[in-house]
Amino acid sequence: MPSDGADRSPSSHRGLLVAAIVVGVVVLDQCTKVWAVERLADGPIAVIGDDIGFRLSRNSGGAFSIFQGFTPILALLAIALTVILVRAVSRTDDRLMLVALALVLGGALGNLVDRLVRSPGFLRGEVVDFVGVRSFPTFNLADSAITIGAVLLLVAVVRAPDERDASAPADPSDQAVENPMRSEPNPGRES
Repeated sequence: MPSDGADRSPSSHRGLLVAAIVVGVVVLDQCTKVWAVERLADGPIAVIGDDIGFRLSRNSGGAFSIFQGFTPILALLAIALTVILVRAVSRTDDRLMLVALALVLGGALGNLVDRLVRSPGFLRGEVVDFVGVRSFPTFNLADSAITIGAVLLLVAVVRAPDERDASAPADPSDQAVENPMRSEPNPGRES
């Protein structure tokens, strides 16, 4: 009998949420980078005076242009991070943690795409950065997703345990694990 979608499990909702965020971040990141490469090739665009604007920059290093010249190693680390993040996503039901991990994963994949397909070549590609804010290093949408995800991860970790429990879907099978000292009658045994 075909399903009408009304009986989707919480894990399928979790998967849809994560997939939507990850795909959304990667697609928006790559679209904005295509725009930046085409539009900013002739020079920067000022948005608010000299403080905020768009300026094309290519980064062969890591965050804030550190580790220049280590692009293949950074690409391999990004692949490893992707595997770790996918495993972490599959192991949590906390909605805030899922959103945070999905943002970090989407950002990591967005920049990994650059390292895989942009010049000068496979595993050596330079990440396109284009958002300039004063003297802060130039960044892109993927970097923003990673930063926002990291902040949300911190919030998810430091918030009160009661709040974490309230955001997770209730699962009756967890009752015994949550309170192993609770004594309940066993229907198969007489007292």
